[in-house]
Order: sequence, then structure tokens, then C-alpha cells
Amino acid sequence: MDVIKVAQALPDKQCLTDPLPTWLLKINMGLLAAFLCQLFNWSLEHGVVPSSMEVAYITPTVKNANMDPTDPKSYRRISNLSVVSKLLERLVCHQLVTYLKMTSLLPGVQSAFREHHSTETAVLKVTSDILLALDSGNLALLTLLGLSAAFDSVDHATLIQRLQNYQKSYGLGDVALKRITSYLSGLIRYVRTSVTTSKPSAVLQGSVPGPILFVLYTADVLQLVKDHGLLPHAYADNADSWGMSSFRDR
Repeated sequence: MDVIKVAQALPDKQCLTDPLPTWLLKINMGLLAAFLCQLFNWSLEHGVVPSSMEVAYITPTVKNANMDPTDPKSYRRISNLSVVSKLLERLVCHQLVTYLKMTSLLPGVQSAFREHHSTETAVLKVTSDILLALDSGNLALLTLLGLSAAFDSVDHATLIQRLQNYQKSYGLGDVALKRITSYLSGLIRYVRTSVTTSKPSAVLQGSVPGPILFVLYTADVLQLVKDHGLLPHAYADNADSWGMSSFRDR
């Protein structure tokens, strides 16, 4: 039932590697669900992600018609994964987020990449903290840190180490950790244009688990800020830009 429900919620888009259009897959889910469940359960039980489900093509698209097409910064990277891959990873992400919520392991001051945590909630929280400090007669000092191309900055070895650390971080089981390691080690991205294809690279950008894994990767930064007596709040204004605000009241 979960497979059919998540599949029906997918947008009608497909990747170049998909054997059939998404709309056709969706209307035949009644026939394909049993096979997909068996495939997905095998992946979860053995902690292995099939290599064919880890390949995506990135199509560079100019963000705005008025921007310079010769400047690489003018382009937005649109990553196209296969529909079956996105379906599996959405189910995995749902299980991971459910576990993190039940164990209260998600940082409470991280907006974006999470349900009910948007840039609006970030602005409201920071504004509220500042106003409360001023109402108390204190002086508030705000510090901002911005990070572009955020997902490209993730060190996969450090991320895996954090995920397996029971004492300080998330303590994922052996099979779950093995599967995430398999996924991260096999992520392949190609940049395609009308005439050429780039060399492969491994990044979180464009992957379905990328946002939640990035939240877990940066959680220690928030704790570090708290340890120095500051009040932090992290946010993201798009799929690959991360920032953090902190302030001290005196």
C-alpha cells in the first residue's frame, strides 16, 4: 500500500534511463506493486542499493533569461533520477525521518528540508528571540553564516561516522548504515548537454535522501554554537543553499 501511495504522489516526470513514462507506470501500479515491493525489501534487508538506481543526469538550465549564459553560476543543476529510484528512496526517507522523530534526534532549530520547518518559521523564530531579548532590556548581536553549493561540501566519510555513532549522534543499525553507505558510495551524476556528457561525479545534490542527510550532517554545528552560549537557527532558501544565524543577548 505504501508503494502504491507514494508512486501515485510522484510527478509525471521521467529520466532518460526510465524504460517507460511515469504516467504509464502509475496507472499500472496495481500490477507492478508486488514486484517493486520485493525489489525494495531485498534492498532494505541486504543493505544494498542496485547500481542502476544510483545514476542520474544533470541538465544545466539558465536560472534567468537575463543572466550571462557564459557564467557557470548562472545555471541551475536539474538532476534526473529514475522514477523507481526516487520511489524507493522516498520510502527509505520516510522510514528514516519517522525513526528520527520518534527518538527526538532531529535538531529543533533547523528549518527547511523538513515538514512544517520553512524559511518563514526560521524568520519568525529568530525575530521572536531577538524581540524577547530586547524586551528584557538586553542587547542582541546577530551573526549570519551563508553556504552556497551546500551539498557539495558534505564529506561522505564524516557523514557515515556520525550516523553510526551511538553516543553522540544517531546510532543507525548495521543494515541501515550499510545501505546508506552503499548509496553514498555509488551516487553517480553526469552533466548532459545537447552535444556532450561529462565525467561522472558523486554528490548529494539531486538525490532524494540528500536534504535529510544534510540536516544530520550539520546538526553538530548547531550544538557547537549552543555550547558557546549563542542561540542558533539554521535554514535553507533553496535545494542547495544553507545558512545559519546566531545571536547573543546581553
